[in-house]
Amino acid sequence: MSEFNGKKLRRTHKGRIVAGVCSGIGEYVGIDPNMVRIALAIATLFGGLGVGVYAIGWLLMPDEHSDTSIVQDLVSKQQERGSTDWSGEHKPQP
Repeated sequence: MSEFNGKKLRRTHKGRIVAGVCSGIGEYVGIDPNMVRIALAIATLFGGLGVGVYAIGWLLMPDEHSDTSIVQDLVSKQQERGSTDWSGEHKPQP
């Protein structure tokens, strides 16, 4: 069987202004990234939702040259540290 090679939602470098979220969404959906930017700007003006959506996209969308997002990298680093919790304290093994 052939592997599915569909589009993947990624932050792009081409057309990037801040973190590439809008250009990545625009490329994925097939619209001009400026339309996404305008929509987020309007959402920001009417309640501030646009900033939160952009920040979540930045944290959860992987870069086009990476397979993992920022959040996935943080979680995997924490798992590599083993039984040490977020405060830096070592937990005893059961």
